[in-house]
Amino acid sequence: MHHVSIRTANIHRAIAFYELLGFQVCERFTTGFTLACWLEGLNGRIELIQIPSPKPAPDAFGDESYVGYYHLSFDLTGCVEDLPTWLSALQLKMAEAAENHSHGLQPLQVLLPPTQQQIGDRVYEVAFIADSDGLPLEFIRLLTIFS
Repeated sequence: MHHVSIRTANIHRAIAFYELLGFQVCERFTTGFTLACWLEGLNGRIELIQIPSPKPAPDAFGDESYVGYYHLSFDLTGCVEDLPTWLSALQLKMAEAAENHSHGLQPLQVLLPPTQQQIGDRVYEVAFIADSDGLPLEFIRLLTIFS
């Protein structure tokens, strides 16, 4: 996959959020009449596009009848020792940014605290958070492969 494109209500807030996750802006540009940028990090590439007149996004995480894109997933295997420690550190960074009124960031919204899930023949640590526009993001870390 080349990249994921995310429409955002506030590109400056979204950039600040994804930078706290470990992404870096590699290019800023305009697309038509709106601001956009490329971010790289966590072994992925994201395009952010600011929407001039945004509407609320559907609740893909909470609405079990929702059809469409569900979430982005980032594999942190080899990047972190465990998800609970990583998530706690991220929560502290987000809380500090919110206290400093950094681009209107809010404290981190955890949708699913770290838990173990078996997916096929593998067991992962899995956690979900909401991004700065409320879109669900999944973080996984491989624990076991069954033979």
